Amino acid sequence: MSFEKLFSPIKLRELELKNRVVMSAMGTHESSESEDGKGVTDKLIAYHVARAKGGCGLNTVEVSSVDAASAPSGFLSIADDKYIPGFRRLNDAVHEAGGKTCLQLWQGGLAVASDQTVQILLPNDMPLSAEYTVPAITEERLYSVIDAFKAAAARAVEAGFDCLEFHCAHNYLPHSMLSGGLNHRTDDWGGSFENRKRFPLACIRAIREKMPEGMPLLMRIDCHDDMLDGGLTVDDVIEFCRDAKEAGVDVLNISRGNIVSAATVYEVAPVDIPKGFNVEDAARIRRETGMITMPCGRINTPEFAEQILEDGKADLVVMARAQLADPDFCNKAKDGRLGEIKYCIGCNQGCYDYFYTSLSNPEVKHITCMRNPALLEEKAAALKPGTKSKKVLIIGGGIAGIEAALDLKKTGNEPVIYEKSGSLGGQFVLAGVAPGKRDFSYAAEKAVANVADQGIEVHLNTEAGPELIEEMKPDAVIISAGSVPIVPDIAGSNSESVIESHDLLSGKEIQGQSAVVIGGGLVGFECAQYLASKGITVNILEMKSEVLTELGQLRQITANFALSEMPITVHKDTTCKAVETGRVVALQGEKEVSFEADIVVMAVGTKSAETAAFQDACEKLGIPAYVIGDAKKAPGMALDAIHDAYHAVLEINQ
Repeated sequence: MSFEKLFSPIKLRELELKNRVVMSAMGTHESSESEDGKGVTDKLIAYHVARAKGGCGLNTVEVSSVDAASAPSGFLSIADDKYIPGFRRLNDAVHEAGGKTCLQLWQGGLAVASDQTVQILLPNDMPLSAEYTVPAITEERLYSVIDAFKAAAARAVEAGFDCLEFHCAHNYLPHSMLSGGLNHRTDDWGGSFENRKRFPLACIRAIREKMPEGMPLLMRIDCHDDMLDGGLTVDDVIEFCRDAKEAGVDVLNISRGNIVSAATVYEVAPVDIPKGFNVEDAARIRRETGMITMPCGRINTPEFAEQILEDGKADLVVMARAQLADPDFCNKAKDGRLGEIKYCIGCNQGCYDYFYTSLSNPEVKHITCMRNPALLEEKAAALKPGTKSKKVLIIGGGIAGIEAALDLKKTGNEPVIYEKSGSLGGQFVLAGVAPGKRDFSYAAEKAVANVADQGIEVHLNTEAGPELIEEMKPDAVIISAGSVPIVPDIAGSNSESVIESHDLLSGKEIQGQSAVVIGGGLVGFECAQYLASKGITVNILEMKSEVLTELGQLRQITANFALSEMPITVHKDTTCKAVETGRVVALQGEKEVSFEADIVVMAVGTKSAETAAFQDACEKLGIPAYVIGDAKKAPGMALDAIHDAYHAVLEINQ
């Protein structure tokens, strides 16, 4: 597939982009490492340069505060002239790499509360505690923020950006003033839609005033408000965008979400949210405004992006996290090297979860990515060939073993994979069996195909033992043997109705109308979804007081969405006592309860596979050994397993 539309040029005013792929702004928290916590760093420059070299049409630099008093640490700022040199260095580097740049101008509203030293600017009074209420922004302060947008635009132009973006979404101050679900003022800045439009339109005019005529202005806008009484409708947004066009906006970046409700899930949508969930609304807005439009939201394959453009639903396509996962995404897609792309799977583990953690944990410096351990470490952790080619035995062909093999091959080594089952991919493939998780298995299938394409030696249905190490005498061994299920000591656990979670997700035949899943972790939940998708009524039994503790904030929200829509009931503080014919007996406190169960799924967890014999053999022969993933610590996250694999390769290549 040639992706002719995706990689065709487009002109925005006098700016010509070489293709239709836009990396929209994503918070990295990398600025926390700058002198005052708000400036450009060398790592941030290298991050953008990597994506420019990778073929991206337009790099958008993340949310940059325009107002000094409300500029939080950990976020970029352009609220002072002192930030211009750093941005100029970034622009010069990206331009030299063949890219184009956009700066997102931002006033964060409630979102700046992560930094308790700065002002929170809101349309209305907001009680934060019995003792303190954040007062509504005054009219005088509104005008000062409008002036701040104007001054910031002038600085951005001086710093050399090719275009600018006004952020009018996601609960930030312009969106909060525009939305009737957030703005409850009774003065001239609230009430009617005409009044609520005043502030964002004034900001747009102020920005446009300081921009050259030929420089395009983008606007990020929510296509509608979710879960907000009185919030924006698509019709409201269309009307506002027409006004914004007259005020000087050229391109609409269509998004969704707010941080005061569960709709925050749409801002960095995880795998559970359908792909391209903003595309249809963006297409309507495009038709009815006549404006250049680009949707964002889970567009992670070139085939899907091309289809959106071919169908006339957009003019450009936002592919942001796709380029976190693989900085060379565009070049690989354009060259037809689709099997080599490391696809974003929407896990949110490295991007959103790390960002959220970084706001309160100083040990977490910046975001990362499950698929790309070198994210924001493009120089320090770059893959480089070693001084000589090494033969590396990889024990276990799960996703960590696959990634290690591919990275070793890429850097001139000779990896050999031994996998005891009949296929590669392991739990990554199984995770993709649950409804809505197809991206996991898709990414695994592509990686497995790439192993074959790269000519990597693979032995399936072959259980490696210590004697293999003695026979092969490799230069290094990566032990990615994974984990084994924990078998609980429950009466009747060997009954015919009992099935282990991995066997269930592997497709083992089941029969019945009711099921009990023992274990309320992620695997248990995925088993419950899989069963419920087949029309089976499911009860999840979890002995602890919480379920799904492995998941980050947004995936917990989508899990609750699923629970409300599927025949699944969760029972916390419930301990399984026995499996009997047609039922499971459990204890809730001291009370005995029972649940109908034609099928009983054991999903209580896993423990690391035994690796001592492998390590002993390596030590005896003086061969470096690296235990990674679940073999090191189980149960573990896929992010940790892939990062373990990457760093093992870095050490092997030293």
